[in-house]
Amino acid sequence: MAKAMILAAGQGTRVRPLTKDIPKPMIPILGKPVLEYIIEHLARYGVKEIMINVAFMHRKIEEYFGDGHRWGVEIGYSYEGAYEHGDILPKPIGSAGGMKHIQDNSGFFDQTTLVLCGDALIDLDIGAALHEHRSKGAIASVVALDVPLAEVKNYGIVVADEEGRIQSFQEKPTPEEAKSTLASTGIYIFEPAALDLVPSGKVYDIGSELFPALVAQNLPFYAQKRFFNWIDIGRVTDYWAVLQRVLRGEVAQMDMPGKQIRPGVWVGLNTHIDWDSVNIVGPVYIGSSVKIEPGATIIGPAWIGHGSHIRAGATVVRSVLFEYTRIGVGMTFAEMVVSSRYCVDRNGHTVYVGDDRTMLRWGDARG
Repeated sequence: MAKAMILAAGQGTRVRPLTKDIPKPMIPILGKPVLEYIIEHLARYGVKEIMINVAFMHRKIEEYFGDGHRWGVEIGYSYEGAYEHGDILPKPIGSAGGMKHIQDNSGFFDQTTLVLCGDALIDLDIGAALHEHRSKGAIASVVALDVPLAEVKNYGIVVADEEGRIQSFQEKPTPEEAKSTLASTGIYIFEPAALDLVPSGKVYDIGSELFPALVAQNLPFYAQKRFFNWIDIGRVTDYWAVLQRVLRGEVAQMDMPGKQIRPGVWVGLNTHIDWDSVNIVGPVYIGSSVKIEPGATIIGPAWIGHGSHIRAGATVVRSVLFEYTRIGVGMTFAEMVVSSRYCVDRNGHTVYVGDDRTMLRWGDARG
């Protein structure tokens, strides 16, 4: 079949504050880390040997996933760090550098390998992608998605000929500059020989360094134009939008947890809700041990994390509450991501607990 490499060593600075306490691949979607959906998807296609490169807050990934046996796969970790002043500090070595580090250590990449970023939801037909890669005799393939011309400025753009052979790349071109509308999704397929081009012991990137080397040497390097859901959580605003789509049922293989007790309303175990005295309009998922007091209103799409408490007369509209979040009496939160420590509106504006000027009412929400 194939092996897999999941890239999970980045710091996730663009999605702060979501990554203040957890690494980016552990950001939850309906209570499950994004990375878990990726591992489940690989297992579904028989990809059973998976390496994950880690650095920042690596233990949170390692302790959650362990050796992978719960998902029927085998997971190994490659920590990227440096010994400085008596401490081992995280020091990512680039996407290709991370693969080369593993290859030099064990020769793990001894067959076709699928490389994915650990922070995007996908429903790619992996079997079809591998078949196309092999049938073309490719040393490397980039899985690409056609995007509207107006959106090319948000992506790395792949320029290929009629057979799909890659000729060049453009990093976030303007619509006027763009030579193509094929966006790289950060999903790659490599043969072991591709790693021979990567220098050992150096920071080295797949997109900006390995790919130009493949083009320069005129090696069989192809783009695959595929139709699939690719949902990247690049920014906090993306996270809110992704959860809205998931809750509306627009993303395949994303089943709502809990029990559906009325149309569009799912509930976990041990919840305390007086259904006659609250107004709940789905789609809404209410996690386990949630308490919702009389007079509260929840308008979906919304996800109420486990252990949360919504007090009397409070209103939550198209929002996400992380676990153990309390909303105060009569308060309203609309189109926000809310935790016990901060809240972020749909435009990415963040307010932290403890900001004396803006947090007076929010402090009430916690207690």
